[in-house]
Amino acid sequence: QVQLVESGGGLVQAGGSLRLSCAASGSIFSINRMGWYRQAPGKQRELVTTITSSGMTNYADSVKGRFTISRDNAKNTVYLQMNSLKPEDTAVYYCYLGWLTNNYWGQGTQVTVSS
Repeated sequence: QVQLVESGGGLVQAGGSLRLSCAASGSIFSINRMGWYRQAPGKQRELVTTITSSGMTNYADSVKGRFTISRDNAKNTVYLQMNSLKPEDTAVYYCYLGWLTNNYWGQGTQVTVSS
């Protein structure tokens, strides 16, 4: 059984920063992809960024240059540093872990950016 536990969400003013963390536990295949998705009210869940166990990253165009993903493979933990936050970044952020046909999600953490 795999579990993902997120932390670090909250309320911040526009232009501010937040750092999200997600720790995975359980039977985890060493070659995997971790990342973050988000879902704003009334919208579909969308990709924010992912990182493979070898360190390859990809970002949504809307967050490039502002968000940075990183991971600690020894701790099975992924981080999301969010800078220059905008009101449109407001959403529930979900941690993701996957390999082959296995996909796991965290419970979500709210990020609210006030203008």
